[in-house]
Amino acid sequence: MKFNYKVIINVLGLLILLNGAFMMTCVPFSLYFETDDLFPILVSSLTTMFIGFVTFVATRQNTSKELKKKDGYLIVTLGWLSMSLFGTLPYILSGSIDNFTDAFFETISGFTTTGATILTDIEAVDQGVLMWRSLTQWIGGMGIIVLAVAILPLLGIGGMQLFVAEAPGITPDKLKPRITETAKRLWFIYVGLTFTELCLLWIGGMTFYDALNHALTTMATGGFSTKNASVAHYQSPFIQYVIILFMFLAGTNFTMTYFGLHGKFKTVFRNEEFKFYLITTLLLTILIGFNVHLHYGEEWETSFRDSLFQVVSIITTTGYVTADYSLWPSNTVMIIFVAMFLGASAGSTAGGVKIVRHVILIKNSILELKRQLHPSAIIPVRLNKKAVHRDITFNILAFIMIYIAIFATGSVIMTWIGVDFLTALGSVATSLGNIGPGLGDVGPVDNFSQIPLAGKWFLSFLMLLGRLELFTVLILLTPYFWKKV
Repeated sequence: MKFNYKVIINVLGLLILLNGAFMMTCVPFSLYFETDDLFPILVSSLTTMFIGFVTFVATRQNTSKELKKKDGYLIVTLGWLSMSLFGTLPYILSGSIDNFTDAFFETISGFTTTGATILTDIEAVDQGVLMWRSLTQWIGGMGIIVLAVAILPLLGIGGMQLFVAEAPGITPDKLKPRITETAKRLWFIYVGLTFTELCLLWIGGMTFYDALNHALTTMATGGFSTKNASVAHYQSPFIQYVIILFMFLAGTNFTMTYFGLHGKFKTVFRNEEFKFYLITTLLLTILIGFNVHLHYGEEWETSFRDSLFQVVSIITTTGYVTADYSLWPSNTVMIIFVAMFLGASAGSTAGGVKIVRHVILIKNSILELKRQLHPSAIIPVRLNKKAVHRDITFNILAFIMIYIAIFATGSVIMTWIGVDFLTALGSVATSLGNIGPGLGDVGPVDNFSQIPLAGKWFLSFLMLLGRLELFTVLILLTPYFWKKV
């Protein structure tokens, strides 16, 4: 199969152009706050848009605009990389980050909605650059590819291949038959929830600027904050409960959110993934809250709120913090660490393994015991009363095995680079799961600035790998992907 390189480059040009346009929206904040980052952001935006526009126009004329599956894999991976490369410009030109490695780490952490940061004093960074930092997460949250899916048909290019390449293994539910309509509705929900959270946080006492930044990064399940202490800076229970609610919604399958907004609550609560997601969140919150209350003697509401916030933040891979969970009892820290491997719902902005994979894996494991007693019987795994195709089950088994193997290998590599064992485990788990805070020296009150240079590049690779759910990136590293069939 030959690659349609001209169309691939054409789409990448469009993505870079859109990236520059988003960058330009940070200019009003530089003007309002009268910061020194106005000119660097302008130059970054204009440079990015110019290169994107020239690339897009130069490759626009093409007789064949059909995208194959291989083209989709290339576009998604190269799209994230190219946007991350150009996204470093505001950091470097403004002097907010003085070296390319750190700037790339911060940018790809944004676009992959990981939330790991190398900034030691976030509040000292100019407001325009901080807005760009939050925007990288908001763009990456739903996926710039989904946005492009809504636009590509206007250019005569089908977008289904991109949609599938971004979320391999689990077929995305279509809200409407046409993929373009699906993408538009997802974005309407995404924008609507972001605006609603912005209003509630503003009402709750945040400044408009802080409310906007936190709304952008909450709905993206990214976790970048404008404060050094993250959400712990705000001692308002109202603000914390608002963020908890929208983190949970952001980690919910957007199809279920669509049904919920249309009053189809029975459909939502009958969904097995949503029920598992809700019950797991509540059980972990009760378990941790009870343990923290007994250990520290805090009020029940405070213990419950801190526990609920951290559980939702970790499961949804958002990464906000209101308490230093590394100081909690060791058995509680272990529960937090295990929660890093859960992930929220498929079809959400969250990273990680995803709840639906765990549900299918558990069901298949239980049924395997039954198959041992009845080897001739055909006993399919069922999800929401529908049989799950064996190919999907095998895909999930392969995904989880590869995920565990990458985590184990990655942890060993980080120790070779010179990181202590606990920090190696935490940094790999949080990068691969796109969570943000980890354990050890990259815990909830620390950052990644002290990670060695090679470690930052390796963790950046893991962030991309986790965000694109392993296969999309790994398949590019295989020789048969590049063979002409």
